[in-house]
Amino acid sequence: MDVYWLDPSNSNAPFPSAENALLNPEGLLAAGGDLSVSRLLNAYRNGIFPWYENGQPILWWSPNPRGVLYTHRFRISTSLRKILRKHEWTVTFDGDFKKTVIACAAPRSYARGTWITDEMTEAYTALHQFGCAHSVELWDSQERLIGGVYGVLIGKMFFGESMFSFQTNASKVALAYMISHLHHWGFPLLDCQLPSAHLSSLGAQAISRTDYINMITPLCNEVQSGFKWKLDKSLDVANWKP
Repeated sequence: MDVYWLDPSNSNAPFPSAENALLNPEGLLAAGGDLSVSRLLNAYRNGIFPWYENGQPILWWSPNPRGVLYTHRFRISTSLRKILRKHEWTVTFDGDFKKTVIACAAPRSYARGTWITDEMTEAYTALHQFGCAHSVELWDSQERLIGGVYGVLIGKMFFGESMFSFQTNASKVALAYMISHLHHWGFPLLDCQLPSAHLSSLGAQAISRTDYINMITPLCNEVQSGFKWKLDKSLDVANWKP
């Protein structure tokens, strides 16, 4: 198929309709452009996200089906609940966003490389400084970052990007803190991008691209007045039941 190329000199130019990704079985929609704040926000609002590796142009995707997790359907297993009750890690919200992104970019044993390039790290850090990207971190007793998750927030929609663990179950604990807070704040949906067996075990499911876009459009348009991405110490995550 012929790939639609975005003009890097016009960050506000519209993307082609996400339905055009039907022409590619993996959901590739466009290439090129840039990773400016305005371009990224426009992409997420339209069900699109960047995903590429070093040496490739910026590639923009809108897969079908789409992996999502309704926050009220998050599954906390008995073993994870025990960990939530007993762990001695320190949890922070936006404790060190850039360090979390860099940790997510660390090499994985099952992958050849990473899609979180230096350019992507700087782009999402800029989005964080703009107030539209956030993280949850776990720190051990020596103040070492050992787990976390980050993503993009627009209106009342949260788009998960990546998570990591340097200790067993650390990313699951970070995710439990994030989803319990999102539900508490009235966020009904977490975008997981691509369906996977691991996410399915936590309650995620696959929905059609059309249904996904129909759901996120009104959520992205909701106005957040006075909202703060902040750990709520009154929320008992270990005993939380959505």
